[in-house]
Amino acid sequence: MRTEPVVRVQALVKRYGTKTAVDGLELTARAGVTAVLGPNGAGKTTTIEICEGYRGADSGTVRVLGLDPVGQASELRPRIGVMLQSGGVYSGARADEMLRHVARLHAHPLDVHALIERLGLGSCGRTAYRRLSGGQQQRLALAMAVVGRPELVFLDEPTAGLDPQARRATWDLVRDLRADGVSVILTTHHMDEAEQLADDVAIIDAGRVVVHGSPEELCRGGAENTLRFSGRPGLDVASLLKALPADSSAAELTPGSYRVVGKIDPQLLATVTSWCAQHGVMPDRISVERHTLEDVFLELTGKELRS
Repeated sequence: MRTEPVVRVQALVKRYGTKTAVDGLELTARAGVTAVLGPNGAGKTTTIEICEGYRGADSGTVRVLGLDPVGQASELRPRIGVMLQSGGVYSGARADEMLRHVARLHAHPLDVHALIERLGLGSCGRTAYRRLSGGQQQRLALAMAVVGRPELVFLDEPTAGLDPQARRATWDLVRDLRADGVSVILTTHHMDEAEQLADDVAIIDAGRVVVHGSPEELCRGGAENTLRFSGRPGLDVASLLKALPADSSAAELTPGSYRVVGKIDPQLLATVTSWCAQHGVMPDRISVERHTLEDVFLELTGKELRS
């Protein structure tokens, strides 16, 4: 597996008129699957398009597989695959015709028929692109990105608009790419997708990377775990807090709904259930919830909607 970064972005700046879309962004992606997350307008799509060679940077340096994606585009393009959110396909071309055309542009393409069947496109192979459903168009774009056996593939929202079966098939294909030594840069709005597939996650906001690490590392930030239980309203939370370790907190969030935050381990769980027993409380339910990637995303980027 490649040891040097597959993508290295340093001090990247991109402006559109008076708007700064990317503001000194730093990003290093190594072999494996890197998920790039961010709210609308954060600069992630512009960053990825610069890495793909579709846009030029105003300043900073970008290297993809060690190459300048603009100045050395002819050397880089045979080594990467790109899945766009839209476009890149002749509207009148049939699905299998378009995929075979792309395959012929590469020296050692994947088996087109097998790829069509794997992505569930067999029944629509003779259908013109413009007549395909949105999900079918997405799957065709994915097939076109990987058919040339790239070393690195950029996938922009690969499961947008897909039904659950197609989404799982796409996840399996990404896992197989990784197992075959192909690196993947993945943009997605699905936090569970990033948690399931990514070795590393970069969250971009306001044109900068605000955090970068493995899903496990990012989810360890803040409260390690949260314990929730339900009981009768108005329990003596101060008494419960005295029974807990010093670095814990407890609160009644809504009438009858309680939360304990801290290092949740078997001993603390036993302490809470013992306290409930001593106070004649029968919890309706008790659960331990880990900090999720969605929690991290919202903490770092805010909860307001963006246009």
